[in-house]
Amino acid sequence: MGFIIWIIFGLIVGWIANSIMGVGRRGFFKNLIIGLIGALVGGWLGDWLFKMGTIGAFTLSGFIFSVFGAIIFIWIIRLLKV
Repeated sequence: MGFIIWIIFGLIVGWIANSIMGVGRRGFFKNLIIGLIGALVGGWLGDWLFKMGTIGAFTLSGFIFSVFGAIIFIWIIRLLKV
């Protein structure tokens, strides 16, 4: 069940990050990948910058850091022109 929750969370985070960055429509798998990588990047940044430890998926701080991490990931992709 946890796997399905992470997929849903990744899709929501990826969709919001794409909307904020003005990327346009992306497919199911691209939103999922962006959201899950964003969650990893955001969790790492939250721990590194604020020593927050593990950030839960369905907490406000976990959600904010995941979206922020996905935005950073999209920005890096744009810099690399991938």
